[in-house]
Amino acid sequence: MRELFTSAARAIRSPAPLAVRVLRQLASVNILDSATRLAAQAFLSAVPVLFVIGAFAPQYVRDQLITSLHAVMGLDGSSLDDVQKVLGAEEGEAKEASGAVGAVVTLLSATACSRALQRVCERSWHLPAAGLRSIAWRWLAWLGVWLVALLTQGALHINLDAGPWVGVPLSLLASLLLWWWTQRLLLAGRVDWLPLLPGAVLTAAGVVALTWSSRLYMPRILQRSTDQFGPLGAVFTMLSWLITLFTCITVGIALGHVVARETPFDRWVRMRAPTGRAEQ
Repeated sequence: MRELFTSAARAIRSPAPLAVRVLRQLASVNILDSATRLAAQAFLSAVPVLFVIGAFAPQYVRDQLITSLHAVMGLDGSSLDDVQKVLGAEEGEAKEASGAVGAVVTLLSATACSRALQRVCERSWHLPAAGLRSIAWRWLAWLGVWLVALLTQGALHINLDAGPWVGVPLSLLASLLLWWWTQRLLLAGRVDWLPLLPGAVLTAAGVVALTWSSRLYMPRILQRSTDQFGPLGAVFTMLSWLITLFTCITVGIALGHVVARETPFDRWVRMRAPTGRAEQ
């Protein structure tokens, strides 16, 4: 009997298998709920941001955004025409409709997506919420860098036409740097750079794989949805795509925490344990 209790105690104290740790991590982050919330925030923020860009951005920025949306999401046909109508409005009329105050309010409300992503990062690393003073400016910084990254996606995907050996590494490198920096920024510097690398790699791989495949199937699905259900079909398809995108992002960040505690990354994690104290 004593040996039975001893073996049971050892089993309780022994580390859980990797599969169990992965499942626990995904459950604690609440993958589907987090991805759906991020997709909804991104969609609600994207529409007014398009109006602001159409009102205040130069013409070459609008053209670049259209190219990027076509390359990343596979927008084509009537869906792309609708975006072009928004971005192609006359400058004076668009500014009058938007207004400077409306543009500022729109950009501030767009930080809802970065706030939701911050909570995903904190849950993934089991950290308390950062103080408003140390994190508020980071929401705007992430939004600005994300918009710049979106505008450059068209150029990156144009390079894909020169051959996958050029475009794929470029896309992977750009996405890896973006999501590596994103975690460090939204965690307010409470986790070192090296432990965040596995999550950046996983997230970049998922995002690049999705954008590659989107070029193949999204134009047909969007056209079919629009033909059957009108604009509501396109909205539903776009939301489904965004949910898939943020599922890849959420899973990548969440599993990065698990992988960072596996050999050889566990040595880097032990260098400095995550703390609840944020950088100012």
